[in-house]
Amino acid sequence: MSLGDEMSLKPKLKVTLLTGRTIEQGVGKEHGKSSKEYLESVSICYIDPEDMKKLGIKNGTNVLVSTDYGSVVVKAVKSKRFPHAGEIFIPYGPWANVVVNPETDGIGMPSFKGVPATIEPAPEQRILSLAELLKEQYGKG
Repeated sequence: MSLGDEMSLKPKLKVTLLTGRTIEQGVGKEHGKSSKEYLESVSICYIDPEDMKKLGIKNGTNVLVSTDYGSVVVKAVKSKRFPHAGEIFIPYGPWANVVVNPETDGIGMPSFKGVPATIEPAPEQRILSLAELLKEQYGKG
């Protein structure tokens, strides 16, 4: 079996990405957008427990979320609000911005709901720091 064959065995799920505000994100923002509290509250992805089983992951496993607009590694968190199989939620923030359509269609706000995505386990990949993410996405750090 070649490395390519092994990589194709990694489970992937097609999902719908939703983004929005959370209480934890709001509290983190009060500490400052460069605070550990804020960064940990927005570099996560809430996933239905049944979807976590399908992916073979546990709470805290890094996952790769990919859309037509980009890919980002975030930490999987078992959703407290389930069932919602086939839907994932990333709180508003720099990590969510990587995977949503940047086009605002003249209204000044991108669409943060209903983005087709794939999610897969990525325990070997780390979550980028804010400076690394900004440098990778925008050439700034």
